[in-house]
Amino acid sequence: MSAAVTSADDRAVVRTLVSLKVRLLRNGLRRSPGRAAGYLIGTCLGLLFGVSAAAGLVVLHGHDGAADAAVVLTAGLAVCWTAMPLFFFAGDESADPTRLTMLPLRPQALLRGTLFGSLVGPGPLIGLLMLAGAAVAAGRGAASAVVAVLAVPLTLLLLIALTRSVAAANARLLSSRRGKDFAIFGGLLFAVLVQIGNLGMQSAVRGPDQSLDLSVLHPYAAVVRWIPPVSAIDAVRSAGDGAYLVAALQLALAGGLLAVLLRWWLRSLQSLMVSGDASTLVETSSVHHGRAARGWRLLPAGRVGTVAQRHLRYAWREPRAKAAIFTGVGMTGVISALSVVQGWGSVYVIGIGGLMLGLQAGNLFGMDGSGFWMVAAGLSTRQDARDELRGRVFAVLSYSVVVLLVVGPVLAAVTGRWAELAPALGVAFAALGTSLGLGSVISVYAPFALPADGNPMRSAAPGQNGVVMLNAFGSMLGVSLGCAPVGILLGVLLISHSPAWPVLPIGVLYGAATALLGIRVASAGLIKRLPEILARVIER
Repeated sequence: MSAAVTSADDRAVVRTLVSLKVRLLRNGLRRSPGRAAGYLIGTCLGLLFGVSAAAGLVVLHGHDGAADAAVVLTAGLAVCWTAMPLFFFAGDESADPTRLTMLPLRPQALLRGTLFGSLVGPGPLIGLLMLAGAAVAAGRGAASAVVAVLAVPLTLLLLIALTRSVAAANARLLSSRRGKDFAIFGGLLFAVLVQIGNLGMQSAVRGPDQSLDLSVLHPYAAVVRWIPPVSAIDAVRSAGDGAYLVAALQLALAGGLLAVLLRWWLRSLQSLMVSGDASTLVETSSVHHGRAARGWRLLPAGRVGTVAQRHLRYAWREPRAKAAIFTGVGMTGVISALSVVQGWGSVYVIGIGGLMLGLQAGNLFGMDGSGFWMVAAGLSTRQDARDELRGRVFAVLSYSVVVLLVVGPVLAAVTGRWAELAPALGVAFAALGTSLGLGSVISVYAPFALPADGNPMRSAAPGQNGVVMLNAFGSMLGVSLGCAPVGILLGVLLISHSPAWPVLPIGVLYGAATALLGIRVASAGLIKRLPEILARVIER
């Protein structure tokens, strides 16, 4: 009798969790017209992408290499679904099992309810469309159709179990501050790798005569076709070729992985519901603090070094500020990589990196928030303001110079244009120094507050979007005009076939001079505009 009651309770929990997922989707559309419109537009674009990918695979049916394309697409889906909880964990409330750990739920019922609930939404539908297209591309004959009826749902369940088991195993890490930091960095890195892989695949699939050549996919498909969940889709091809035993083995591999993932998922849920959270323990090691203190010895002494240390700590602990830094560094790497991949590689590309990195100084006070009251209380003279700005600029300079000195020689080595390294660094340092100087001025005359709700999709508090636009476009336009003398000098030297290496010392001196000039101008305005800066920065 108790077993029957338990089974009935578990079924009720499963129904509740599925209905909860439906309510989350429905209530998300009711929060605001803007969010509803964004969700609908994103869903339509996702469905359009899924339908387009499925249609493209269906068109490949019967062509040589169609099965290889289906296998490679399925492998890409598996990688994306595995990485999704690591980079976008906070975006889906139903992916966080720690929200339900205080409820009297059995782990088995929680697993089944979450699994079925995960089938609700546009994501599984898009995945189902693409997997169905892959099965059609790989199939041939009635046997393939029969296997596809089993393989497509099995692969979809495998993808869902894969992403949920990864999320459950890393739930406490991903819900912590360090986990969110990892998600920001990992998401940018993943986007960079995907873009580079996409460009490489496009150039490889297109033959010399710009015709579609799928034969290049065969070596990759030969490797991944036996790895589940890809093996389930490749079983459709095996069945069409008459290799029924091979198809059965490939389906068995996929089924075995599904059983392993469900077991891993269940054990993670049991651990979350009965074990304590070690992430709340306080670090008391004096050795740890001693090492951390020694790590700041490279900073200048006095107030400038203290301000730089504080600014770097804020940037490391504030996810939005960290995302901005990683975006600047990532864009520098992406532009440099694209220049090499697409054949227009030049060491002078790092000049754009100097601009992107220097733009981090465009809102030096925004991430202070209400803490800027304490900073403002210590600014009584122009020298205090100058030291405050110097410390913040030095913090941005500390990682920007390192990035440029690393990317520049790498570009020179890859392109073989070592003669361009010195003038390119000169242009980059001139752009960096001009950006820092102009950013100091804009930080005083056009500051804005970061949103208090921590929403990464919002870059400013309500009502300050105009200031953000002025800040961004003013910085880019001002830096472009400010670096014109160095650019003109470089152009004259190149046209006259004169050695261009003098651009390096001139660019360094020019960047340092413009940075110091900007700090000097901004320090005078900082004292006069403190009340207005306080009102804008602390406005939430």
